[in-house]
Amino acid sequence: MKTIIKEKRKTEWQLQEAKAMFSEVIQSAAFKPQIITVRGKKTAVILSYEGYQQLSGPKQNLFNFIRDSPLYGIKLELPQRIPEEARELDL
Repeated sequence: MKTIIKEKRKTEWQLQEAKAMFSEVIQSAAFKPQIITVRGKKTAVILSYEGYQQLSGPKQNLFNFIRDSPLYGIKLELPQRIPEEARELDL
């Protein structure tokens, strides 16, 4: 039986540490965005190209979202609506 060891990757780096370990920062970004700090202040984020594409890609409008849904075109069976008499309101 194989034992899978999950490596706990770091997600926040001081700038000087990120410079020294740049390859590791880039490799870790494939799994989770990496935060770079300068003097303790969160300053930058390194993320995978796929993550970047998701953030910067074209935004989908509601119509296209519904149209592209796997449920598009399914006919729903709705109960019959019971007509109600209009109520009088005192304004």
